[in-house]
Amino acid sequence: MINYSTCFDQELVLLLKDDDDAAFKEIYLRYDKLLLIYAYKKLRNREEAKDLVQDVFTWLWNSRKDFSLNTTLSGYLYKSVLNRIFDVVKHKGIIRKYVDSGKHYIEISNEDTDYLIREKDIALLIEKEILAMPPKMREIYTLKKKYFLSTKEIATELSLSEHTVSTQMKRALKHLKVKLGIIVLFVTVGF
Repeated sequence: MINYSTCFDQELVLLLKDDDDAAFKEIYLRYDKLLLIYAYKKLRNREEAKDLVQDVFTWLWNSRKDFSLNTTLSGYLYKSVLNRIFDVVKHKGIIRKYVDSGKHYIEISNEDTDYLIREKDIALLIEKEILAMPPKMREIYTLKKKYFLSTKEIATELSLSEHTVSTQMKRALKHLKVKLGIIVLFVTVGF
């Protein structure tokens, strides 16, 4: 009998393609909560986040026979969630256009506008500095902060030691602190 909790993601994908529902259950248990946290941070709506993550897992199960993985499973799932988030935001944008067309009236205060502009500017600065990092450091930082992987998961994924991953994360955070200052560093926790 297979102990699914000790299987690597790649093994689980192969088992999933063979209609192994226990492999699917393990993938679900491994990533459901992490994907939900990720979706919630982006959408700020629990029900939308739950529905979105469920859609991703439903699609994964329904497409298991044709499913091919050219990246890591975690990266693929996070990207799938992100694409669905974009769809939700795009849909909201269509609604926003309808509202902006004058059929409805919504007032946005100057404070809210200033906050949104500052938030966007800070996000762009952070993204610019992340892109300026050396490739391996950037990859480790992205896996940790955007995909919420643990140090151990990153080490396994990239075939590195946990010590190397920790050192690279410390260097990445120091890089951001030096380039952007301590205040922006706290923003990167949720970035």
